[in-house]
Amino acid sequence: MDKKNILVVDDEEDLRLLLRSNLEKEKFKVLEASDGIQALEKIQKFDIDCIVLDIMMPGKDGYEVCREIRKNGYTMPIIFLTAKDDEFDEVLGLEMGGDDYVKKPFSVKALISRIKSNLRRLEYNSTNSNKKIITTENITINLNDYTVEIDDNEVFFPRKEFELLAYLAAHPNEVFSREHLLNTIWGEDTYVVDRTVDVHVGRIRKKLNNYKKRIKTVVGVGYKFLAE
Repeated sequence: MDKKNILVVDDEEDLRLLLRSNLEKEKFKVLEASDGIQALEKIQKFDIDCIVLDIMMPGKDGYEVCREIRKNGYTMPIIFLTAKDDEFDEVLGLEMGGDDYVKKPFSVKALISRIKSNLRRLEYNSTNSNKKIITTENITINLNDYTVEIDDNEVFFPRKEFELLAYLAAHPNEVFSREHLLNTIWGEDTYVVDRTVDVHVGRIRKKLNNYKKRIKTVVGVGYKFLAE
């Protein structure tokens, strides 16, 4: 993953230092803010890729900060941190524009995994921001409801098959290694082997039927989806 800027917003200095140390080991660049006002200033000044945002802070709480971030048009992932064990808090946070939610105490490793997952999702969604429906030849891939139509007939694709097909189709003529596809579709923290990609591609090709040659194997590298 390319080096990304992570903003950690929490009034507990020890927690900020702990996250900084571990995130920097993962090759992230870390910025800190001890309250909401500082966070908003950092967001205006720096190019932030992801925010880890505590909810319970003096002054502006995390909900208010999140609301202002979204109001100002910023779309980076926001991961809430909270010590509150209340389902309503989670719902409220997501309604305010948050992307994920981690309860204290938490595993630093798990939080980093969430950060990576949200960054991957952002990259994928930004690639398809104007392509909620991908149409190529007689194949229509609907990213809104996870459906695929081939020759005007709906064909069922399980989630991972769908995501793999959609990702390849959204990047026509680009070659992706098996490792890249594993990390993007299954996640870097999930143990699956390269063969998993081959098996899924085989199933996708079978369902594409007359259009199976649209997914081309690049020997020694991986796969690509041929443009029309």
